[in-house]
Amino acid sequence: MQELDEYINKVKHLPPAPRILPQLLHLLNQPDTDSGQVVDLISLDPSLTAGVLQLCNSAFFASATAASDIQEAITRLGFRQVFQLVASISGARALSPPQKGYGIDAGELWQHSVTAAVAAQIMAQELGEDDSVIFTATLLHDIGKLVLAEALEHIYAKVIEEIETHQYSLLETEKKLLGVQHAEIGGRLLSRWNFPENMVTAVWHHHHPAQAQDHRRLASFVYLGNMIAYFMGHGYGHQAFALRGRTEAIDFLALKADDLPKYMIRTFDKMEIIKALFRISK
Repeated sequence: MQELDEYINKVKHLPPAPRILPQLLHLLNQPDTDSGQVVDLISLDPSLTAGVLQLCNSAFFASATAASDIQEAITRLGFRQVFQLVASISGARALSPPQKGYGIDAGELWQHSVTAAVAAQIMAQELGEDDSVIFTATLLHDIGKLVLAEALEHIYAKVIEEIETHQYSLLETEKKLLGVQHAEIGGRLLSRWNFPENMVTAVWHHHHPAQAQDHRRLASFVYLGNMIAYFMGHGYGHQAFALRGRTEAIDFLALKADDLPKYMIRTFDKMEIIKALFRISK
């Protein structure tokens, strides 16, 4: 744990903690949540408030009259939809910059992450799971790469050599060269940001769902969302040829391998809406 904290502490440009998301998740799970509490939380961040209202009033959501405040947005869209807009905006802030240590151009990590999150959300809705938690965990599954990108930037050629010469996965390469890997860094970062244990564990073990133990179902959604994003071509950098396939995630969710193309098609359709909302060009 100390080694993980040391990596996190020495990063110069770590994005600010999305402090509002754990608090909103807590409120989301309360049966008698007062919408005023939600409004107060979101309103603490003026740029976030503006972003939610802009999306609420976009062509996709817009009604005859524009929503003028967060309370009206919640009334119109519902708490869960507003929460997912907040999560998406927070994710875009953190994940949009380029990460040279991974060969990731501007916007690529964000597009991969939101595609994975949408795929996981679609599966969750069909299987009757909490799609807000699953959407958020999957959206943030690669947050650890923001920490390790600085360290890898100076040895990028070595990373490529290890992957191409030895056919190592990205996790194996990170562990060999740095002594840590991005999934455990991401889990530790979410823990420090006070995200709930199930999300911390799922992100920590999203490449090995069986290791998530009591939270292996959530980790499986994250794993499969991640894989679907790659199958759809939303990969990036050298990670695109450094994956390891695992079948246990399908088994944990009682799915079949031939269910995945169906989820890919539905993800593609929903991503067209997301791209329009967030003006994603690719």
